[in-house]
Amino acid sequence: MNRFLTVALVAVAFLVGCNKSERGGGAGDDKFKVVVPSSADVKQGEVQTVRVSVDRSDGFKQAVKLQVTAPKGLAVDPNSTTVKPGDKGDVQLAITADKDAPLGDQKVLVKGTPDKGEPVELEFKVTVSAK
Repeated sequence: MNRFLTVALVAVAFLVGCNKSERGGGAGDDKFKVVVPSSADVKQGEVQTVRVSVDRSDGFKQAVKLQVTAPKGLAVDPNSTTVKPGDKGDVQLAITADKDAPLGDQKVLVKGTPDKGEPVELEFKVTVSAK
């Protein structure tokens, strides 16, 4: 019973920590997902690094272009990159808040577009606080 509870809590913590897109991509079961953090915190004038991933089904062999759009006051580097078929799929994004970035919650949009097939879009929250 105790072991079951521990496994269940770990599973819930994992699921709460990230957001997955609906499947996008090619035909049949050849699909992909984009995984973004549920949220990130950054102070004005500072940088926070987050991970975005492309999760592929076994049959999905396409490149996926990731485009990231941030609101005024936030900058994301890189704001565009391509995850190639042989790549691991993880991309580190550096989120920089301007020294006068608006305080509070902001939304960052991540769009994953395969060579062929439907793109997927997700948002994650970035909370900007005073330095």
